Amino acid sequence: MNGLSPGSRTAVIPDQVVTRDGAITVPYAGRVRVAGLRPQDVERVIVSRLEGKAIQPQALVSVTRNFSNTVTVTGEVTTGGVVPLNVKGPRIMEVIATAGGVRGAAHEVSIVMTRGGRSVQVPLQRILAIPSENIYARPGDVITLVRAPLTFTAVGATGQNAVIPFGQIALSLEEAVGRAGGLLDFRSDPEGVYVLRYEPVPLARKLLGDPQSLPGQHGLTPIVYRINMRETSSLFLARSFQMLDKDILYVASAPLNEVQKVFALINTLASPAVTARSLAR
Repeated sequence: MNGLSPGSRTAVIPDQVVTRDGAITVPYAGRVRVAGLRPQDVERVIVSRLEGKAIQPQALVSVTRNFSNTVTVTGEVTTGGVVPLNVKGPRIMEVIATAGGVRGAAHEVSIVMTRGGRSVQVPLQRILAIPSENIYARPGDVITLVRAPLTFTAVGATGQNAVIPFGQIALSLEEAVGRAGGLLDFRSDPEGVYVLRYEPVPLARKLLGDPQSLPGQHGLTPIVYRINMRETSSLFLARSFQMLDKDILYVASAPLNEVQKVFALINTLASPAVTARSLAR
């Protein structure tokens, strides 16, 4: 806020920060309540306060920073802080760009939007892929970028049993099998490749064609997808099937492998007896 007094002298008042009670302090005019007033209204109040204290007082009021029209950006951004909103109303990605952009790989970052006491978490890649998800930011929003890499769990007869990161924006079932080390020769059953995940109940009903209630909670129900990798056409299907965050990839053991386990157990139990008989002789 700048205050100007014509005549032989011009007075410039430094920027004033509006206090919690919605007021500013102007020399010789005292405390002036500005909350809810337009700049021109504040000018008239200051001029009326300065009458009799200055010759032909004038005031010029301009808003340099509007803290009531800002968004807070924190987390995995280059420069976090309070970001002012422009007149047209920026979208989420514009606000993040103003804060210096995302720090790290985009496919490993999720956006947590807090508005009106509620928080919603959305992967950043979803906003990049679906422009309609890039909603307008509102004053008072808190945008937090958190690092949450997409992962799946590989178990069973795979080369690696572990929690494995996607390492990219999208991952197909074919690529997931490769990242897990592939199917183990003679130990895996190519007909028993499964993906376990929680699906929304409406989608599950559509897939199963069953209008009856399904088990689950929070609107999700467990679904198991099976693919027969012995069929060549299934390889193309595996390439088009997209993995989701926290999916479980399970590869069943081959039936022959179970028989081998039994023989191995018998050999283990018989070995001490054979050794004892040899020692006795």
